[in-house]
Amino acid sequence: MHAPRRRLALPRWAAPFVVASALLQAWPAQAEPGVSSDSITLGQSTTLSGPLGDLGQEVLKGAKVYFDALNAKGGVNGRRINLVTKDDAYDAKKTLENVNAFIAADATFALFGTFGTPNNEALIPVAQKAGLPVLTPYTGAPSIRSKDSKGVFNLRASYADEMEELVKHLTTLGIKKIGIAYQNNAFGKEVLAAATDAMTRRKLKPVLAVSVENNASDAATASEKLLATDPEALLLGIAGKPTIEFIKATNQRRKGTQMYALSVLATPSNLRALGSDGTGVAISQVVPFPINSTLPIVREYQQAMTAAGHTDFSHLSLEGYIDAKVATEGLRRAGRTPTRASLVSAMDAMRNYNLGGMEVSFGHGAASGSKFVELTLINAQGKLIK
Repeated sequence: MHAPRRRLALPRWAAPFVVASALLQAWPAQAEPGVSSDSITLGQSTTLSGPLGDLGQEVLKGAKVYFDALNAKGGVNGRRINLVTKDDAYDAKKTLENVNAFIAADATFALFGTFGTPNNEALIPVAQKAGLPVLTPYTGAPSIRSKDSKGVFNLRASYADEMEELVKHLTTLGIKKIGIAYQNNAFGKEVLAAATDAMTRRKLKPVLAVSVENNASDAATASEKLLATDPEALLLGIAGKPTIEFIKATNQRRKGTQMYALSVLATPSNLRALGSDGTGVAISQVVPFPINSTLPIVREYQQAMTAAGHTDFSHLSLEGYIDAKVATEGLRRAGRTPTRASLVSAMDAMRNYNLGGMEVSFGHGAASGSKFVELTLINAQGKLIK
């Protein structure tokens, strides 16, 4: 028989180190900022007031409906999603203040649904420097879609994709005399570049491109200048009040002018504000038709909206709902002990994620996860139709 092994006696000075080592092994790893045992906090700077406040409110409505329904069922991997939203009134300086506050508090896991072209252009470098992922920002700007960019996950098709579809449609109809109205800010200038590029590829040039100020003070003048060129159609790279004023001014001067606008026009409040002036205006969309309940994602959205007490369905609230669903899928794939690094890896690895009528694929830097674009039309009753 072997003699029993003798335990080696430890010197007294070593005892505290052994205890400390055992405690360290038993203590959970330091949680990431914004992650607790029962919640994950996402930060959002968006426009709830100001010239595009109705857009921000409508997109947020859909996102909140999704997150609220998710949390009622236990959240994701046992944690509820806590969305902290700050209003920036579409002011890029205020956006930076909001984002810097999130970073300073060190209690935000990732940014979600940040709104606006100039706003996202300002905040993304700051977020990247702080290691803060940016999920589904609301802008189609090519400037934030670099394939070399990391930690930024654009979902919606770009403004270039929207303009490509609109120009393709016009040229299919044989229309060549095209004028462009664009907003005098980063958003409008990028849309102008996208429209010009789409036309150049078809050996066309705009008959005229005219800027419109954010406060719409020169919308009527811009319309007058464009109509003086006798265009067959007008492309509108404007949003909010400038779009309403421009369309109304154009109809006053030449009723029936064919006008083609981007998805940012399609808020319920904009359609109401346009009234009969909206009849015949075509709008590109980056999510499926929100009334088409044959699509699983639309049916799911409608049921969640109805359960939350909302009876008005819109492309914008559907987009917010889809944004929240995709962000949640990324969080789910990030694992039960999520880190910012595991979230970025999970989003990068997402391929052909089928939402039920729309597919999403990331992994190409900050390029759009979706290329979905279709055209809708405002009818005489002020409703969108396909």
